[in-house]
Amino acid sequence: MKNFIAALLLSSSLSAVAQHSNQEQINHTFYNKIEFFINSQQTDSIYSLANDGFKKAVPYSSLKNLLDREIYPLGRIQHAEKINFKNGISEYRIDFAKESFRVPFGVDSTFHYHTLGFYPSVKPVAEKKEPVLTNTVVENKIDFFIDSAANVYTKKGNTQSLAIGIIKDGQLNTYFYGETEKGNKTLPTSSTLYEIGSLSKIFTATLLANFVENETLSLDQSIVDFLPDSLKTNPSLQKITFKTLANHTSGLPRLPSNLDKTKNFDPNNPYKDYDRKYLYQFLSTFKATYESGEKYEYSNLGYALLGDILTSLNKKSYNTNIQEIIAKPLGLTATSDMLNPKTQYLPKVYNSNGEETKAWDFQIFSAAGGLKSTVTDLLNFAQVQFKMPQTQLENAMALTRQFTYFIPPNTDIGLAWHMDLLDDITYYFHTGGTGGSSSFIAIAPDKKTAVVLLSNAAESVENTGISIFHFLLSQK
Repeated sequence: MKNFIAALLLSSSLSAVAQHSNQEQINHTFYNKIEFFINSQQTDSIYSLANDGFKKAVPYSSLKNLLDREIYPLGRIQHAEKINFKNGISEYRIDFAKESFRVPFGVDSTFHYHTLGFYPSVKPVAEKKEPVLTNTVVENKIDFFIDSAANVYTKKGNTQSLAIGIIKDGQLNTYFYGETEKGNKTLPTSSTLYEIGSLSKIFTATLLANFVENETLSLDQSIVDFLPDSLKTNPSLQKITFKTLANHTSGLPRLPSNLDKTKNFDPNNPYKDYDRKYLYQFLSTFKATYESGEKYEYSNLGYALLGDILTSLNKKSYNTNIQEIIAKPLGLTATSDMLNPKTQYLPKVYNSNGEETKAWDFQIFSAAGGLKSTVTDLLNFAQVQFKMPQTQLENAMALTRQFTYFIPPNTDIGLAWHMDLLDDITYYFHTGGTGGSSSFIAIAPDKKTAVVLLSNAAESVENTGISIFHFLLSQK
């Protein structure tokens, strides 16, 4: 589950770029006005400076929605600097207190802007100069590759700790790097807890598959059979099935439009107060733009709804279902969406700028991203995926890896799992993230190979994880 703040590029045609010798200075003059209007939250004034092409491409309502939801809540711009000028377009980096954006901006010959965009960006963070803390002993090619990849990641100034677990030829190994908290000189261990974000969806999909295996429901069954009467009449919900919820083709958006309408909404802890009441409010008026099963759109909202339905089936909380159906049978002793303050401790977490931030709290969205776990638990969870299914739970786990939807050019979707090919090897993977963590898991059951990466920083571990996993598969 990625940070919910995502800016959009807003741009019209560039054909009207002014061919002016001092175009760069003109851009800067008008950019200064835009910055002033952003700081004073004058959306009308910002839009009035756009040219007709921009207004045709970007309705006022779209710009207002972006500014109101994503930009204004960040406060005033604290720093801005031009970082590039090319083909008549200036690019600025603007820093708010806790977020940064790249802003392309260009003005035409009528002195109206034709390009204005907001791309999430990371403030430049100096690479760490001191050696990265680790207890890794390099003894073979795999150790060397993992150590090199881990050092590249943990040398970044905005990262803290990294826990890596691998399974190769049935053998489990772990590697640990960095500090669990800035300056504490303490390595993570096999029992260090991390937020795993959207890796939670694999567990939620396993719960769903378990209900299918015990014939409580079927994947092609409409979800309205399990919704209250107040929602059953909404035609946009009637064609949604459990399968389309679980493979992100339900037609539901990534997030509900009323996410920030909760009392005391905090963008640094966005899911804290969002409960069933708000979920049903949104669903009661939801209008789909395309039919269920027609298009892939990754949806945290879809998994929140899926988790809510599953918990209502047996009247047990999401965490109770996780413990009873998955964690206890598999011996996963740490995986939970709730911490036991007497026995468990979650290290501090750090945002994309390397600054301490809040661990996320969840209510209805727990099924989409609320679990915490350890590298040991996730390796054990991965290893069970290699077995020939014999129990109901193992059959359910196998069901989550069955093909349900194709995303061109080469990605298949199961239930939560994304699938791809490396040469002739089918592998399954998922990424996760919160405002202060990043996670990755990949498995190749036929090769009995897996990799797990957990970090308590928002800097993504996905590329590091993929490179390690592909290297493992290349080793005979």
